[in-house]
Amino acid sequence: MLNSFFKENIEDILDHIQDGIHIVDSSGKIIYYNRLAAELDNINPEEAIGRHILEIYPSLTEETSTILKVMKSGKPILNYQQSFKNYKGVKITTVNSTIPVIVGKKVIGALEVSRDITEVKKLSEKVVDLQAELLKEGKNEKKYDGHKAFYNFGDLIGASEQMLKLKKDAMTVSNSPSPVMVYGETGTGKELLVHAIHNASPRRDKPFIAQNCAALPESLLESILFGTVKGSFTGAETRPGLFEIADGGTLFLDEINSMSMQLQAKLLRVIQDGNVRRVGDTRTVHVDVRIMTAINVDPRLALQEKTLRDDLFFRLSVISLKMPALRERREDIPVLVRHFIKKYNKRMGKNVAKVEESVQAFFMAYAWPGNVRELEHAVEGAMNMAEGRQIDSGCLPYYLMDAFNRLDQKEEDQEIKSLKNNIRQLERNLIEKAMQKSGGNITRAAQLLEVPRQTLQYKIGKYRIKTIDAEF
Repeated sequence: MLNSFFKENIEDILDHIQDGIHIVDSSGKIIYYNRLAAELDNINPEEAIGRHILEIYPSLTEETSTILKVMKSGKPILNYQQSFKNYKGVKITTVNSTIPVIVGKKVIGALEVSRDITEVKKLSEKVVDLQAELLKEGKNEKKYDGHKAFYNFGDLIGASEQMLKLKKDAMTVSNSPSPVMVYGETGTGKELLVHAIHNASPRRDKPFIAQNCAALPESLLESILFGTVKGSFTGAETRPGLFEIADGGTLFLDEINSMSMQLQAKLLRVIQDGNVRRVGDTRTVHVDVRIMTAINVDPRLALQEKTLRDDLFFRLSVISLKMPALRERREDIPVLVRHFIKKYNKRMGKNVAKVEESVQAFFMAYAWPGNVRELEHAVEGAMNMAEGRQIDSGCLPYYLMDAFNRLDQKEEDQEIKSLKNNIRQLERNLIEKAMQKSGGNITRAAQLLEVPRQTLQYKIGKYRIKTIDAEF
């Protein structure tokens, strides 16, 4: 039953996978080609099946084709970056994982899974080339005016105790060449803090280069960071990496725990001695770069889960700073709201003056899982909807409107509950006073309270009021 299911449905399943998959037999002929692989290579599967792999990829050779190398060695090749021209002459860049198909001890074919990174690679290399060109022009003009940090300490909004200490500590370490690691939840403003430190440092007129380590596949990230030389892998060209471009300045690596362990080891070597070797090169280049990193989980958790090497952590966290979550500095929320209103008034040409009291109370009570970034987007969204000079609850984004209504209902329920408690307490006090005045006579106390004697007896028992038997 299970075998029948797979035979009938395996091709349909593979056609819906978001990676290209193709399989070749022992002679190198393609025997399976899924839909995404066909789209990637711009060829109909019917044209590819039954033809040798080098017919479809004429720019490859037996030495450069990952499939043919795996067939020959019998060993898998994982996460390998490859650039080539497809059957129709279009240049493609992929990250491949190729495994041999072995029956007994004989290799009878190979399966390759390919992820298309063509556009990502083009964009990343354009950014690197632009940064390098700007740096080159800046050096010719005796002053660097290329990729710079935009923010300074004045852009860190907040006067809470946590923020004042953070700014003081960050300013203190600005002049140091030591690495800085910033820890904080998503949206707290880690990159803004790093910008401010760079702009307060002696490197302020030198390059500031930022790279998110989670944004690129491992092989592409390695070439972007360290550079490449022509021939280091199929289709590689000679170009500098971010370390060389950032020479004399600051390199900011965000989400450092997303980097593979293997790449973390290479990064550690560069940080320790300042020597960079381009991918595929034998020579090294010495650079003077201050490393700043950011991580959006507790570093102790990253170490425990083995997403961050111990030795790299110790090297990168010589100076460590924590960006507090917005819920930990709620007193800064009104200041931030005013700042964002002013910012978007100017940008939208509006004249919003304030936030309705109930909305302000909601802002103060809400957990803000997206932190300052979420608050800013909430204010921006509300100002788009505001028709007058005030942001009211009707202006809130729909997901916050739901949270606002739930909180409003909760507060209402608490008020009702509080009212019941107050009424019970008042009733108890009145009964106690009436009993004292009547000398413990329940009949007389009931007359004073204008309630039936039986009702008073019930409430005395309900509130467990102590009585003195004064009735004869």
